[in-house]
Amino acid sequence: MSSDSFGRNADGLLKPSRRRFVQGLAVGGAVAGLGLWPKSIWALSGPGNGNVLSGTEFDLVIGETPMNFTGRTRTAITVNGSIPAPLLRWREGTTVNLRVSNALPKGSIHGRETSIHWHGILLPANMDGVPGLSFNGIQPGETYHYRFTVQQGGTYWYHSHSAFQEQAGLYGPLVIDPIDPEPFSFDRDYVVMLTDWTDLDPTALFQRLKKMSGYDNYSKRTVGDFFNDVQRKGLAATVDDRKMWGEMRMTPTDLSDVNANTYTYLMNGTTSLGNWTGLFRSGEKIRLRFINGSAMTHFDVRIPGLKMTVVAADGQYVHPVTVDEFRIATAETFDVIVEPSGQDAFTIFAQDMGRTGYVSGTLAVREGLRAPVPSVDPRPILTMADMGHGGMGHGGGHDMSGMKGMEGGCGASMGMAGMDHSTHAGQSPSKQQAPADPHAGHNMAAMPGMDHGAGGMQQHPVSETGNALVDMQTMAPLPKLDDPGIGLRDNGRKVLTYAMLKSTFNDPDGRDPGRDIELHLTGHMERFAWGFNGQKFSEVEPLRLNYGERLRIVLVNDTMMTHPIHLHGMWSDLEDEQGNFLVRKHTIDMPPGSKRAYRVRADALGSWAYHCHLLYHMEAGMMREVRVEE
Repeated sequence: MSSDSFGRNADGLLKPSRRRFVQGLAVGGAVAGLGLWPKSIWALSGPGNGNVLSGTEFDLVIGETPMNFTGRTRTAITVNGSIPAPLLRWREGTTVNLRVSNALPKGSIHGRETSIHWHGILLPANMDGVPGLSFNGIQPGETYHYRFTVQQGGTYWYHSHSAFQEQAGLYGPLVIDPIDPEPFSFDRDYVVMLTDWTDLDPTALFQRLKKMSGYDNYSKRTVGDFFNDVQRKGLAATVDDRKMWGEMRMTPTDLSDVNANTYTYLMNGTTSLGNWTGLFRSGEKIRLRFINGSAMTHFDVRIPGLKMTVVAADGQYVHPVTVDEFRIATAETFDVIVEPSGQDAFTIFAQDMGRTGYVSGTLAVREGLRAPVPSVDPRPILTMADMGHGGMGHGGGHDMSGMKGMEGGCGASMGMAGMDHSTHAGQSPSKQQAPADPHAGHNMAAMPGMDHGAGGMQQHPVSETGNALVDMQTMAPLPKLDDPGIGLRDNGRKVLTYAMLKSTFNDPDGRDPGRDIELHLTGHMERFAWGFNGQKFSEVEPLRLNYGERLRIVLVNDTMMTHPIHLHGMWSDLEDEQGNFLVRKHTIDMPPGSKRAYRVRADALGSWAYHCHLLYHMEAGMMREVRVEE
């Protein structure tokens, strides 16, 4: 980085020259306001890349920097002046020292306290970076010294855990070189970090969600859609469908709370116009480390003309599986190998789950090339089956076999909180047996494919009964491990599913879980209230784990939204439908109407965050403290 391109302001922060700033705007972002980094950014073996920091000693400065991704300049939260933050490259087995300084100015709209959480990294609790749980946060003018030994290899990321700073730009990639040789080969290595940007003050966006949760849902069904559905399904079925959705005061097009009507999507800190480019030579094997560092967006990723071989998930090796497309939830990472040949350019295409927008980049043999960009797929429509109300045929029909015995037929009582629970639990609410531990639920006999209890339907915590913060309950949840997800079924492409992900190692613990904890993901769409078991973070005691124990967490998604759930400090070992170890992850995505189980070894003392990684869901209450005690 040349000294004439950057100076320092009164706070010691890097600031761009006017020439650099204008150049950044011209390409539509590309570390906007800081100019255009070389297009081979984050080729990990590439020389002269000033945005990669490697070794064991790091100095990171959190401050504010002007950014322009949309034609309007806004203030972002940055690390060392860039979005994303510098790529940090560590080596397994070393001890890293990271001195993180808070240079946020007085009057910052993003708050003055800050933090960095090392997502998916095993470390002592006081190094985890969650204010109020792990430490007190980093106050203005202070420097916090993170120091820990790196115990793993792979692709990870880091981000703020303070207020909405993650949405405002405080996120960056993290690559850890393993001690042992990797079980696959490649010639080039790129990070592809996908994020979402808004010109709005994130606090104002959160307030808008609280007042108008459906603001971004421009695709509500119309009269024309009604007549189209009548032609396809018949009048009676169409009227019945509209009645069900109407009585629940929900819409089947509401797949995400915030989408491209508010967001501009970025790839490695640039818009589609900026065209992030990774170079290759024909016949090379290219490793692409995809990281979803967004605040609220699931991306569906493909590279038309190329197969992608998935070799790692959340930093952990998996048996290679070759696909055309994959969905990456917020906070997940996937490493893939591609072998481009036969043409000079290929488009990396990432569309959002609701099909409202996309971001694209290019793999090319030289700078300046582009390949055709595909059209965004048709918008998907949720069905009652998607939400766990029986009949999980992927055709989307309303098989209500799972609803037998319910009063009101297919009306509002179908899964609505506050219903007469005697219709599905076989007893009146006053006689339902609540577990002694409010967090402990049912054992694995209640897992899909086994006995759900009386009436064959999912039971629910008593804290959900009559709860004004719960607008829906799933009656017949399924693991859905082999389901590619809403909008990806039968699209003519081979799409990754969780069932395809198999760790290259056996269950690292080997013990059967000693107990189960069942938690329900709950919410109220109109009120934009989210929680576990109908309770917000502020209303509950910590989940208490015994140090060294092996337990099973069972999650049931009682909402119509998809929630990526992240447990800090410990691995989440996802089970298959038979209860066998499947794949090790740090973030488990939970689609609507799903019920998934994973094992946890409580091997990290201290207090840990456990939450939905959709930022505004976490802030609205879908978070718990997990306390591991001796």
